[in-house]
Amino acid sequence: MNISPANTSGTWKKIELIRQPSRPTVKDYIQLIFSQFYEMHGDRLFGDDEAIMGGVALFGETPVTVIGQVKGKNFEENKKHNFAMPHPEGYRKALRLAKQAEKFARPVICFVDTPGAFCGVAAEERGQGEAIAQNLMEFMQLQTPIISIVTGEGGSGGALALGICDELAMLENAVYSVISPRGCANILWKDASREKEAAELLKITAQDLKDFGICDYIIKEPPGGAHLSVGETAEAIMEYLFDALNKISQKDVAIMLQERYNKFRRIGEFEE
Repeated sequence: MNISPANTSGTWKKIELIRQPSRPTVKDYIQLIFSQFYEMHGDRLFGDDEAIMGGVALFGETPVTVIGQVKGKNFEENKKHNFAMPHPEGYRKALRLAKQAEKFARPVICFVDTPGAFCGVAAEERGQGEAIAQNLMEFMQLQTPIISIVTGEGGSGGALALGICDELAMLENAVYSVISPRGCANILWKDASREKEAAELLKITAQDLKDFGICDYIIKEPPGGAHLSVGETAEAIMEYLFDALNKISQKDVAIMLQERYNKFRRIGEFEE
């Protein structure tokens, strides 16, 4: 298992790197890591949200459910997938697939890569906050292993809705944050131009999150970033998944759920 060296500097450089159009997306990883992927659509309530894709696949010989937020590599793709900003029906689709996975005892593997949930009026009218909250509650109680991997941006509650898991891994250059650097700069200083400064202060890199005990593993990327060798990055993710699934699947369900609960209860603890 590859763990990157400590490096909490250069946060903005990492953000620029993960926003490159050529960076691998969940579609690339599904093709390279899994076989016989069968995509499923719709939340059975409103419609299908193309910002989140999911379905059933084989990981080696193990049936799994794969769910991920979808970024595009050009304007047309990003427009189709709403720039990876899900609507409530996307989160409800994810929950539907997760509950199906629980029924058939399939592990759930989530790929997180979003600047945040879509904040448009229509999304709010259809219950954006409730959909995210429902995912948090249901994923916490899901009686099957869950692994989440942050491959690029993990933005706020939009990311956390797929981030409740038994193990959270992050690619070496990924970031995971309670708010975007621009949003933070706007709130703290009323000045969006200070987003680079906010990025450094927020402590949102993979190593920062590992130090805080939020991220469990850092998956090493090729020098220069995942886009320079998608195959090598996929191999590193596969290596991690084999180890993690083997470890989690051996646990009693009651112990697994208690450890999942304890993992998130520890987040935010501090001493004065």
